[in-house]
Amino acid sequence: MPISFITSSDIQSIRGYIWGYFRSIIDLYPQMLTDTKIKSLKARKKAYKLADANGLYIYVTPKGTKYWRQKYRINGREKLLSHGEYPFITLGEARKLRDEARTLIKQGTDPALEKKTLKADKRNSFEAIARQWHEKQTPDWSQNHTQKVIVSLEKDIFPQIGSIPIKEVSTPILLDALRQIEKRGAYEQARRVTQRCDSVFNYAIAAGLIDYNPAQGIQNALKKPKKQNYNTIDPKELSAFVDALKTVNAHPIVKLATEMLMLTFVRTGELIGARWGEFDLENRLWEIPAERMKKKRTHLVPLSDRVIEILMELEQYTGHREWVFASPSKPRMPLSNNAILQTLRRMGYAGKMTGHGFRHLASTMLNEMGYNPDAIERQLAHKDDSTRGVYNKAELLSERIVLMDDWSKIVRQTCTEVIPMRRKA
Repeated sequence: MPISFITSSDIQSIRGYIWGYFRSIIDLYPQMLTDTKIKSLKARKKAYKLADANGLYIYVTPKGTKYWRQKYRINGREKLLSHGEYPFITLGEARKLRDEARTLIKQGTDPALEKKTLKADKRNSFEAIARQWHEKQTPDWSQNHTQKVIVSLEKDIFPQIGSIPIKEVSTPILLDALRQIEKRGAYEQARRVTQRCDSVFNYAIAAGLIDYNPAQGIQNALKKPKKQNYNTIDPKELSAFVDALKTVNAHPIVKLATEMLMLTFVRTGELIGARWGEFDLENRLWEIPAERMKKKRTHLVPLSDRVIEILMELEQYTGHREWVFASPSKPRMPLSNNAILQTLRRMGYAGKMTGHGFRHLASTMLNEMGYNPDAIERQLAHKDDSTRGVYNKAELLSERIVLMDDWSKIVRQTCTEVIPMRRKA
């Protein structure tokens, strides 16, 4: 039986067959991109694209910017999906996004529509809506209160439910977030945050984003905080307190600030933020502008003889400065909130007295002495939503002038002296 030999022409034919087979494979599965190859792509006069696999390709603009695109078909229609810019979206991340999109397509979901839904949910997340609400309230709030509100939400709520679309925040979800605050024993903080969430949901209802308020009635499911008053001295301790203030080792500016806080019983922030231009010594009035007040309403403080003396003493220290109570160490800045508290500690009143405690002390004593409660409330700048309360900043001013003069005398008297009672108006 003759033996067949493979000729050179046969070898050439076999080679051609093998090469043709591999060419068909390459055509079916194009060469995948690499980071090196993507980085080497240069700008051309016209935009062009280079494929990776399974519909993913890199799109290069005439300026050389490179974008990830994915071509796919769903319900018989060819569509396009964007995955971001290279190198902000790496090759590996782009392939992961492509595979996630392919999974959605297999489930019958259009990844482009899903992406739009996710973007819409992010715009309408609880955090996004809460920040909108907060921005709307800012013009009506003091700077200090504005900061406190947003910090409380950022600390206690946004980490829990901030990313959830507001329409999906249910009462149980909100309650769980609030109970995380309770676990710290911060029951009063939980109450405040609940009120703020309630306002956010009401804002969302008004904006047509939700139909009901999941915070409504949720207070009943929370632990009620024990009512606590600001630390303040007993009226019988007033004389000893005044003596301690005279002898305490503190800078004169801080001592005078503490005394003036006691005599005017404004809020600490309102005092230390005072500028010389706010005082009318001739008419014996201090006009605190609305933007520095908690309720964003101009407030008048009648100046007693002793307060005017304090301001004249302060002139030698800060008369050439912007701030009446300029910091001794940083004269271009006002005193810090802590300066008065540190002085109270040096006096031996740590835990017994606070800056806000002067307001409570004055209110208690003046009410007990029979002064007009309405005049006291006006002088404390407490909220009054009536038309007269909003527009008449001078309401009961003549009565308040007498009130502040008398209070200055009361503070400087000893506790053994008899204080005449005033009739209520």
